[in-house]
Amino acid sequence: MTISYFVFYQGKSEDQERFLEHYKNVHVPILYRFPGIKRVSMHSPTEGIDPENTQTGGFALLAQLVFEDQKSLNEALQSEERILARQDMLENFPHFTGNIMHQAMQTDRINNE
Repeated sequence: MTISYFVFYQGKSEDQERFLEHYKNVHVPILYRFPGIKRVSMHSPTEGIDPENTQTGGFALLAQLVFEDQKSLNEALQSEERILARQDMLENFPHFTGNIMHQAMQTDRINNE
């Protein structure tokens, strides 16, 4: 069982393209320096045609950081690299208006076989 640490960027960036470019090219390499990190995934908005009347979340980005276990996540969250990542977000990201939420979740893989 792995642990995913999700970072939800709900809202808008003044320049979405530049925001995603900075995240991918500058921020993700910092995240990959976190001790114990296995994978980083970026999820950005796309159009989906759903026949049901569903409500979208208004997310500019959902980042997923995957760790082997709870201990690895906790070590990463207390690391110098985490401080660098926060500094990059506060000082270098294009202006973002909205909420930034963090949530750790365990992953249970379910096969349909």
